[in-house]
Amino acid sequence: MPVTINDILAAKREGRRFAMLTAYDYPTARLVAEAEVPVILVGDSLGDNVLGYPNTIPVTMTEMLHHARAVARGAPGLLLVGDMPFGAYHESCEQTVANAAEFLKAGMHAVKLEGGGWVTERVARLTERGIPVMGHLGLTPQSVNAFGGMRV
Repeated sequence: MPVTINDILAAKREGRRFAMLTAYDYPTARLVAEAEVPVILVGDSLGDNVLGYPNTIPVTMTEMLHHARAVARGAPGLLLVGDMPFGAYHESCEQTVANAAEFLKAGMHAVKLEGGGWVTERVARLTERGIPVMGHLGLTPQSVNAFGGMRV
């Protein structure tokens, strides 16, 4: 049975913890699915972990969608979250919705954004249009230049 947003909401209400892992490709997604981990993030960290970039800033939507499709094929029953890369939601709410829609077309069930208060308008626009958004706390590598390095 597929994992859904409602399953995650139920876990939160019940105080049940669950694992979430990052995957960038089909074989890793298969392994995560076999391990019965319910949620996979297709993270923009593929930039420095897979593509050889110095950080996540150069990662494009095209690259993210390529990896999102591979993960979706490898773990079709899990809840899949696409990480919106730097620049994919900074210009406007319209740009944000268009790019998030591309993630859903690629097999993702939700998207993740980084940022401060200015992101709340983007999140509201996405959820109004039926696009689930995954919250994020902690390391924000897209702010590497603003923070002068990797900072939580």
